[in-house]
Amino acid sequence: MAALFLAPWAIGFLVFTLGPLIASGYLSLTDYGLLSAPEFVGLSNYAKMLADDPRFMKSIGVTALYVFVSVPVTLVVAFLVAMLVNDRQRSSKAGGKPRRSPLFGFYRAAFYLPSLIAASVAVAILWVRLFAYDGIVNDLLAPLGLSPVAWIGQPGTAIWTIILLSVWSFGSTMVIFLAALKQVPAERYEAAGIDGAGMLRRLWHITLPAISPIILFNAVTVLVNALHSFTPAYIVSNGTGGPADSTLVFALYLYEQAFRDLNMGYASAMAVLMLLALAGITALIFASSRVWVHYED
Repeated sequence: MAALFLAPWAIGFLVFTLGPLIASGYLSLTDYGLLSAPEFVGLSNYAKMLADDPRFMKSIGVTALYVFVSVPVTLVVAFLVAMLVNDRQRSSKAGGKPRRSPLFGFYRAAFYLPSLIAASVAVAILWVRLFAYDGIVNDLLAPLGLSPVAWIGQPGTAIWTIILLSVWSFGSTMVIFLAALKQVPAERYEAAGIDGAGMLRRLWHITLPAISPIILFNAVTVLVNALHSFTPAYIVSNGTGGPADSTLVFALYLYEQAFRDLNMGYASAMAVLMLLALAGITALIFASSRVWVHYED
C-alpha cells in the first residue's frame, strides 16, 4: 500500500528530475546537434567553455554582476520594508496589545504583487517601454534638466535595468520576512527597552538572530532565482544579450546554444556547470550558516 501511494511521486521524480539530470550529464559529453546522433567527445565541451569561448566567460561576468548586486539589495530592501510594514514595530499599543493599522493588509498586498508578475513577459515588455529612449523614465527626468538616456541601448546601463526589475520583485521575500518578524516575542523588545537598548542594538541582538533561519532561507531562494534568471534579459535584449553582450546572463547564453544554434551537447555541459555552481554556492552558504544562524530550542 505504501508503495502505491509513493508511486506517483517516484514516477514524477524519475521522469522529470532524475531522468533529465542523467540525460544532461551524458549529452554534456557528446557532440549533439539535435538533428544528428550524439557523438561522444569526452570533456571537450567543458574544455571549450573554460578555455576557448569568450562569450561564455562574458556570461559568467554578467551573471556575477547581476547576482552580487541584485541578491543583497533585494534582501536588504525586503527586510527594511518588512520592518516598516510589521504592525508590531509600527503600531501603538492599545490595551497592552499591538494595534493593527487599517492599511496593513493593503500595504502587504501592494508590496507582494510585483513578485507575482515580475517574471512575466508582459512586465518585461513594459520595463522595456519604461526605459526606452522615449520612455516614461526619461520623461520624468526631463524636468530636472537631464538629457534622455538610452538605458537599454547602452552597455553601461542595460544590465542595471534588469537588476532594478529583479529588486522590484522583492515582495515574496518581504512577506516571508514579515511572517518571521511577527514570531519574535514582544517581551524581548520590552526587556531590551528597559535595559536602555536603542533601535540598532535591538535590531542586532534580538531581531537578526531571531530571524536568522529565515534570512538563510531567503538568501538561498533569492540566489537560486538570480542565477537562473532568463526572461528579463531575453526581453530587454530581444534575445541577443546585447548591447555588446552586456545583458548576456548565463541562462540566456545557454538558451542560445540549445535552441538557436541547436548545440545541445554544449548547452548540456553548461547546464551541468550551472548545477554544480548552484550546489557549490549553496553548500558554502549552509556551511557558513553554522556561524551566523541561530536555532532556538
